[in-house]
Amino acid sequence: MSSAHYSVAAAILEINNNAVFVCYGDNPNSIEWLDGTTPISVSDIVSKQAELKTAYDNNDYQRSRANEYPSMADQLDDIYHNGVDEWKKTIKAVKDKYPKPS
Repeated sequence: MSSAHYSVAAAILEINNNAVFVCYGDNPNSIEWLDGTTPISVSDIVSKQAELKTAYDNNDYQRSRANEYPSMADQLDDIYHNGVDEWKKTIKAVKDKYPKPS
């Protein structure tokens, strides 16, 4: 799992997409705010990181499905040769393997 989706930088930019800063070692306690950027509190950054991580984790099923779905060319070939009902079975097998969380 890539922490880039919920890194300190990602959290800061989610809060203020115009922020200019340097973050050393992905540590929210070691941020240098540049170009007059109003500092964001460490607690706000950490809270936003937790929110982004939850969103990332909740969408794991989508990434897993995308990795297992046949290519579009293969899906179209499947439809052409086997019909839509057989294609639906192929897609359903992947969706069943990686269900959407409730």
